Amino acid sequence: MKKTLGMLVALGLFAAPLAARAGEATVVLTVHHAGCVLCGPIVKRTLAHVKGVSGVTVTQANGDADVTATISYDPAVPSPQAMIRATTGQGYPAEVAKAAKG
Repeated sequence: MKKTLGMLVALGLFAAPLAARAGEATVVLTVHHAGCVLCGPIVKRTLAHVKGVSGVTVTQANGDADVTATISYDPAVPSPQAMIRATTGQGYPAEVAKAAKG
């Protein structure tokens, strides 16, 4: 009985991260006025502090004043609109570039 219980607990610990990722969504934002060297890191840090966000990648494809932010998040907590409000509050207006999936 103890051995079976131990195996079930181990299986549960293994499966928990997989279940957590199953509920994760991704959204891509186009963030405007973020062309300087410091802007990308500010956008990334701002988005990372939004409750429910688990990962942020910021790229600047062609050196213009816009960056692309790819955000992984728990869809039960923040919304893309909350992320847009966060970047806009820092002076970087944003819009959804690609619809959320997940």
